Amino acid sequence: MEASEYPKVTVGEGYAVAEDLDALGEGYGFRKMRKGLGVTAFGVNVITMPAGFATGSHYHDVQEELYFVHEGTIEMEFGDGSTHRLQEGGSARVDAATLRKVRNVGEGDATYLCAGGKDGYVGRDGRLPDGESRVSGPPGAAQS
Repeated sequence: MEASEYPKVTVGEGYAVAEDLDALGEGYGFRKMRKGLGVTAFGVNVITMPAGFATGSHYHDVQEELYFVHEGTIEMEFGDGSTHRLQEGGSARVDAATLRKVRNVGEGDATYLCAGGKDGYVGRDGRLPDGESRVSGPPGAAQS
């Protein structure tokens, strides 16, 4: 990743940070999260669409995709003719070969994250450094 292409991304030893979405691009269309943050293990982009905009239909050869709606309301149409409305916080998993189309059905902009990959789940492989223990949070808080 060239620093000049993403001047608002901070790169350190083993990490990259974009403090907001505009660090990865501006306006409508794809924000290249994979390229901007140097992600190598899977594909990931953020897409911003104006009200009323629809993508073309598409499918993949091998890449399963996960969609997560950050802002607005989208409708996903699948190859079997079904449609599903996803609002902020909504998500969908789509097999590679499944035809899909995304439409912004809200009154304002819609922003969603799309992550794709193949070959399965690695498993829970997080480990604590020697001598460290899990930090506890409020009662009932999720632990990673």
